[in-house]
Amino acid sequence: MSRKLWLIIIVAAVVLFISSGINTIPTIDERVKGSWAEVQNQYQRRADLIPNLVETVKGYANFEQKTLTDVVEARANATKVTLSPEMLSDPEAMKKFEAAQGQLSSALSRLLVTIEKYPDLKANQNFLALQSQLEGTENRIVIARKDYIETVQGYNITVRTFPGMIWAMIYGAQPKQTFTATEGADKPPAVKF
Repeated sequence: MSRKLWLIIIVAAVVLFISSGINTIPTIDERVKGSWAEVQNQYQRRADLIPNLVETVKGYANFEQKTLTDVVEARANATKVTLSPEMLSDPEAMKKFEAAQGQLSSALSRLLVTIEKYPDLKANQNFLALQSQLEGTENRIVIARKDYIETVQGYNITVRTFPGMIWAMIYGAQPKQTFTATEGADKPPAVKF
């Protein structure tokens, strides 16, 4: 073959290679950002429900104030810790975000356990509606986190394998952080009667 034909073949191969994956990293990165936005949306939904839940519970005078205070403080701390899409590659930022959300989950769990002592409150229609919405939101959080984890996994595989790693170098793409089990998740909770 002539030199000109080889040059055309090489140029065509390079163009084909470049055009075949040039949008892969930005496309998957946008999926990760969208998935993260849904996680934040569900956490915000939970945070928005908490003031109404606390106000409903406050109506029962002999309810443990420390439990309510813990929930309010945990909500305030959780809303202070934000994680923008640009910070998703930062393991420390992800740990802080997870810790704040975990504290809120823990405070809410303690609140719901304490409520078992108050049959009148458990029969209150406003409380029942809020509790149902909160439970639904917790389920949505689990689903949103699962979707985020799967999206990040696909992104990380792409930026760590060939030919995606070439595009990752060009774009400066770094692997994203995902959720990890919270502290104590390896042990079942102690139940005392």
